[in-house]
Amino acid sequence: MRPDTPATPAENEHADHVAEAERLERTAAMYPEDAEALLLQAAAHYELADARDRATAHYDALLAAPDAHDPALIRALKAANLWEYGHEAEAQAIITGLRTSAPRDPAPWVIVAESLESHDELEQAHETFTEALELLAPQSAGTAAGDPPPFAQHPLLLGRHRVRRLLGADHDDWDALADRVNRAPVSLDELHDPKRLWALGSDNPAELRAEIDRLRAELGTYREALSRPFPVAVLHWPSPEYTELLAAYPSLSSEYPSYEAHLASIEEALRELSASGTGNLGIVTGTVPSYEAFAASEASSPEDVSLLPQYATTLAARGRAAAWPPEASAGCWCGSGSSYGECHGGAV
Repeated sequence: MRPDTPATPAENEHADHVAEAERLERTAAMYPEDAEALLLQAAAHYELADARDRATAHYDALLAAPDAHDPALIRALKAANLWEYGHEAEAQAIITGLRTSAPRDPAPWVIVAESLESHDELEQAHETFTEALELLAPQSAGTAAGDPPPFAQHPLLLGRHRVRRLLGADHDDWDALADRVNRAPVSLDELHDPKRLWALGSDNPAELRAEIDRLRAELGTYREALSRPFPVAVLHWPSPEYTELLAAYPSLSSEYPSYEAHLASIEEALRELSASGTGNLGIVTGTVPSYEAFAASEASSPEDVSLLPQYATTLAARGRAAAWPPEASAGCWCGSGSSYGECHGGAV
């Protein structure tokens, strides 16, 4: 394209994603302790910009690092990305290796199973979803009446149900459990009905309206899942981090007048949330370097008090939250060494 030729919307969008990926790369270089999370975000932007080779380069670099935090997740993302730009054999080899390694986190399983599904490898996708559930939620197998698995495992149930509908398989106990965890007002059999694709080509207004209503219900379910897949978390600074934070950013003393007040405010906030009916509560532990990296990623200053709850939410989204309240006999979340019942939970 000539320099004086206006860019198309797609070209502008690709440039925006590349620019954001490059910004995340610069931030990762400044804060190596958060590099993995930042570079995974950068790789995602490169995929959206269709610069899939650059995304693969990030996945390779992260896997080569001796201290990779979540190699199974990185391998799954790499496989899905490779397949999208023609490297099917390599992607399949990675998927086979990942299934053999049997990771204990549901996310890699979901990624590779959905990748298989999107490329019409339905039998393999079904096997992958089933293997994951048998590994991660064996207590739920064979019964639809037991406790459903944790929220993070629900995509495995829903994905398996969807693939089985495409295969024309009869309902089994896992499918019944998927029905139980489905939050949409439309049944899974309707949401995952292959005939819905035909309805989109209908010229009957009633059929099109019914399909639009189903799609809206499905979108609402996805939005709900994205909005609360992790606990509502309150930010805790351990004593050394608290001291370092206020030494580096004295203006935050308005938010944290003393360490004792900081600890008391955490327990008070969580009790108020619990009393108001909010469930799924947790505590996330902050570090100054991580917080500085987060501020840089937001193009803001660590002294901006409004970043603190956003930082807590980001840590919770990364799976860093510890559930609250702990058992009375368990160690207190504050790190005092006393039991929760003898420390901040004493007045519960």
